[in-house]
Amino acid sequence: MKAWIASLLIRMLASTWRMSIDGQLPHGPCVVAFWHGEMLPIWYAFRALRPVALVSKSSDGALLDRLLTDWKYDVVRGSSSSGGKEALDELTELATTRIVLVTPDGPRGPARECKPGVVVASVRARVPLLAVRATMYSSKTFRRSWDRFQLPLPFAHITVHIGHGPRLAPDADREQISAAIDEMTHRLEHLGTVVG
Repeated sequence: MKAWIASLLIRMLASTWRMSIDGQLPHGPCVVAFWHGEMLPIWYAFRALRPVALVSKSSDGALLDRLLTDWKYDVVRGSSSSGGKEALDELTELATTRIVLVTPDGPRGPARECKPGVVVASVRARVPLLAVRATMYSSKTFRRSWDRFQLPLPFAHITVHIGHGPRLAPDADREQISAAIDEMTHRLEHLGTVVG
């Protein structure tokens, strides 16, 4: 019941947001990376594409699972701290034919620091890696949360910025993948102008 109510309230709030896209939404299989603290408006912006999302196995993850299911996502449960290998394998397989959304700094941080999963999944699936950010011009920032979570307020103007991540060959070695992870963090940090 709690998850159902939370999903309903967030969906009602999201229906008031005024969204614009800076860049182009993907048309084919890819891995989409974005920071955990900006998840809600980005998930909302991608919902019409019926993508796949990764959420943790925590109680918060259960709430997000319900919300994303209501937004017509397919949901994979797992994270770097629980069920990570299985989730990565499933995401990699799905990414060969689907748009897959992942927060590479979730579910526990460090905030705005890319973990390997998104890069590894894109390389293994041989699909593009996209970097996405959200600029919210009216939002509540939860400054005590590890990710400084941002909740857009009713009728907030939101711009979703979409850019390309690093491109790697399928036979990329560990050193190249490590460099790409650092580059992905850099690209995400410098994509768009984020207003708290």
